[in-house]
Amino acid sequence: DVQLQASGGGLVQAGGSLRLSCVASGFTFDDYGMGWFRQAPGKEREAVSCIRSSDGLTYYADSVKGRFTISSDAAKNTVYLEMNTVKPEDTAVYYCGAGALSGSNLYELFRYGMDYWGKGTQVTVSS
Repeated sequence: DVQLQASGGGLVQAGGSLRLSCVASGFTFDDYGMGWFRQAPGKEREAVSCIRSSDGLTYYADSVKGRFTISSDAAKNTVYLEMNTVKPEDTAVYYCGAGALSGSNLYELFRYGMDYWGKGTQVTVSS
């Protein structure tokens, strides 16, 4: 079974940093695009960033470009989201997702969503 275990959320002050981690299991890591999405109260889930670990291709939402960095470690089946200079509007539940690259390219996964989702981790940024 595909499992995605996210961790690292918490309370952080505006301007601070946080690192999220997502450990994946149940599939071949390099065959999947991995990504982070978020959902704020009263809003729809939105894409934050995605990565293709085989070659490091990444996509970012405009709202996080220059502040967030996605990375992956295939040896550990883990994807990370380094969040810097966080803002109150970054407050949301962050979800880790995985999508098969056999059926969609990375941009399609970023744009339309993943095949599998983990439980979210709450990030709260105080002003």
